Amino acid sequence: MNNSLAPFGSALTDGPLSQLLAMGGPVMMVLLVMAALGLITFIYLILIGALYAPRLSKKLKGLITLWQQNPSGVNPQAVRQQASRWAKLNPLHNLITTTIEARQNHKDDQHIRETAARDAQQALEPFEAPLKIIEVIAALAPLLGLLGTVLGMMEAFSAMAATEGRANASQLSGGIYEALTTTAAGLVVAIPFAALAAWIEFRLRRIHKVVNSSLVTVLTVTPQAFSTQAEPARKTVVQPAASQPRSEAEIEQEAETHSRKRFAHAAD
Repeated sequence: MNNSLAPFGSALTDGPLSQLLAMGGPVMMVLLVMAALGLITFIYLILIGALYAPRLSKKLKGLITLWQQNPSGVNPQAVRQQASRWAKLNPLHNLITTTIEARQNHKDDQHIRETAARDAQQALEPFEAPLKIIEVIAALAPLLGLLGTVLGMMEAFSAMAATEGRANASQLSGGIYEALTTTAAGLVVAIPFAALAAWIEFRLRRIHKVVNSSLVTVLTVTPQAFSTQAEPARKTVVQPAASQPRSEAEIEQEAETHSRKRFAHAAD
């Protein structure tokens, strides 16, 4: 057992990792821990993005199109029940159906907009903390590398001062080489994580734009389009009653009355 584990122990003590730690000191250890933390955070972010990132699927596009064309024909509860497990993991699916249901229930527009904005912000919150961690690692790694270099240079010149300037060039260059190792390690850690942070921020902006455009499309449907589920009641126009046909005696009596009035006015 001990003989079988001996190569692994020697690999840990004599491998490149141990050499880096010996050359960089405690700063190199911090940089390695930060690199491991950043890699774990990035993998976690990829998994969370694949499962819980808001995405505009074909079914959601069809639902929004139907909502624009026939608002009264959309049933949010039926859409939720018919959704698959994969669709239920999509925050945008629940956000759109909730907004449509609130609009159909004639809730206040300001309240609906505030609720939609709050839910959209909550849908993006799981991605903000990992992004911040990666940004901090990208910003601190070169500073830590510079700190390790400064400490190494101080140690090298301190050793030269202890020998009263009798240190040869090989000893001095060796100390400087070991001190610059931390700067190189800090840059190696910082550059890829800075690129990852920029890429993640770009993806989050695109997701935020998709969420906003989808919600704006849902909210721009006029209330008159779905104020009533049935057809609006038609206005009843009161038509004048049709005149009944009069007899010839009534017509002659009316003519005689008019003629008498004319004669009376003439006599006056």
